[in-house]
Amino acid sequence: MSAHHPSDGHSHHGHSHAHGTGHGRAFLIGIALNLGFVGIEALYGFLADSMALLSDAGHNLSDVLGLAIAWGAALLAKRSRTERFTYGLRSSSILAALFNALLLLIAVGGIAWESVQRLITPTPVAAGTVMVVAGIGILVNGFTAFLFMSGSKGDLNIRGAFLHMVADAAVSLGVVIAGAVILWTGASWLDPMISLVIAVVILWTTWDLLRQSLTLSLQGVPSGVSVPEVREALKALPGVARVHHLHVWAVSTTETALTVHLVMPEGHPGDRFLAETQQELKRRFHIGHATLQIEIEAPEGHHHDTECQLDGYGHDHEGHAPEPHDHRHDHGGHRH
Repeated sequence: MSAHHPSDGHSHHGHSHAHGTGHGRAFLIGIALNLGFVGIEALYGFLADSMALLSDAGHNLSDVLGLAIAWGAALLAKRSRTERFTYGLRSSSILAALFNALLLLIAVGGIAWESVQRLITPTPVAAGTVMVVAGIGILVNGFTAFLFMSGSKGDLNIRGAFLHMVADAAVSLGVVIAGAVILWTGASWLDPMISLVIAVVILWTTWDLLRQSLTLSLQGVPSGVSVPEVREALKALPGVARVHHLHVWAVSTTETALTVHLVMPEGHPGDRFLAETQQELKRRFHIGHATLQIEIEAPEGHHHDTECQLDGYGHDHEGHAPEPHDHRHDHGGHRH
């Protein structure tokens, strides 16, 4: 017997309505500001012969693309489910976060390569121009990052956009510092050196985004959920003798789903138990889409061949073989 109540278990956890709702304007403003700034920075980077400005312009251009991808994913995530995509296109937000992380790594590689070339053959830099343009960059990127700050903790896709902007603001700050030192000392080699330092900073901030987005794209457990704690919470429910076939995964960057079999020898506990359990999973673990299957232990000697192949070798995480259960199923309380 299994049950799933759309009205109770399908509500989204904590930050689940972030899907870019309320961030559409932020994406639009961010893309427009950064696209305009890319043109200015590339022009003056060329005129000032500054590797720091040119590399920052390239990085900003990748951010414009990253923002566009994140915005597109946020819009797709709001699309209704279909017979082919029964979860809708929510997981596009995970792919966008992963792509943004990879995009940042590519940008870092480009910055590092050009910076090393400039270290080998340093060229004079118009430090004053560099400082002014980079100062504008701090304002543009800082303001754009502020627009995404509210959703950066609850949505990995929005966090990717936020990190892009924070990284850019840091890059621009580094360029300003490099310009000031070059203006004071005349050491033009500091321009590419600062670019290398900036590349390391971006790599550092991107690593966690890459790790989390890759985990979610492989249907891994979101970082805020502890499967052992979920299992113990389910075991502690009244009437539950055993928990098995427990699976937790991300449907999107803001929504988590769960399926589990609960062995309850005393019989089906009723719809209220299911609804309350789903609400508790939502409250404690931010799991908004929970499907619970209730199993009644069969008489001794009764066996069947039904096993969950996803668990591997027919065993759950605790190393137990599957429990016998009856073959009736209950969807929303209606048995058949």
